[in-house]
Amino acid sequence: MVYEKRSMTDTVILKLGGSVITDKSGECSIDHARLHEIADELAARRASALVLVHGAGSCGHPEARRYRINDGLTKENVPGVYYTHAAASRLNDAVVAALRDAGVEAVGIHPLDLALAEDGRLVSFETRHIAEMTEHGIVPVLHGDVVMDRLKGSCIVSGDQLVTRLAIALSSRRVGLATDVPGVLQNGSVVPRVDRTVFETLTVGGSSKTDVTGGMKGKLMELLALADAGIESHIFHVSKIGQFLDGTGHGGTIVARRGVS
Repeated sequence: MVYEKRSMTDTVILKLGGSVITDKSGECSIDHARLHEIADELAARRASALVLVHGAGSCGHPEARRYRINDGLTKENVPGVYYTHAAASRLNDAVVAALRDAGVEAVGIHPLDLALAEDGRLVSFETRHIAEMTEHGIVPVLHGDVVMDRLKGSCIVSGDQLVTRLAIALSSRRVGLATDVPGVLQNGSVVPRVDRTVFETLTVGGSSKTDVTGGMKGKLMELLALADAGIESHIFHVSKIGQFLDGTGHGGTIVARRGVS
């Protein structure tokens, strides 16, 4: 079969929050039923090229915290690189398996294998092969992971940081984050649009459960950097994945550049 060449702007970047597909109060407790529901939703909508990213949830965050991966490597915590990566990879395997069971041609991609950071920020991240995969109908599935860091030895790179890098590298104009909440919340209500001015008025913090990547505040900081590059993103409840992919109202939050309506 010969695949028609797609514009990279047609590529959809979709991130599944770790709390959506795991129980973050447990330890690598994977919600297989939820994964299969999501996989069926994605299998029914394959018009655009898709790159999937997922958080680590309870498969990686507990290990990263236990071994203090973000504090840098010493002789005492070097084993934590293996254990953290192994836990995150276990979840990635489950996501890929669910997608493949639904008929999606998914392949797992591990950031530890292709990324380098400096002081917690990516400085090298190969994406050309990811773009090539989407041209042939393959869905790359990446995840939050431990990566090597030129200053600290190691660090955790969140799925949200990967989303930003992928969207820019692939020139994507469709970026969505499926979460366990309906959007960015303020006083119990969804904030429909967030830019840097609105962000300064919000009261947002980290995750209430084990999370070494900053929770909603960290998510918004990544997405505001993406908005600065001219790429909007959408935060919505996981039950609204279909609406996001269809381009209809998801009732969540749009993160945009200041002054852009």
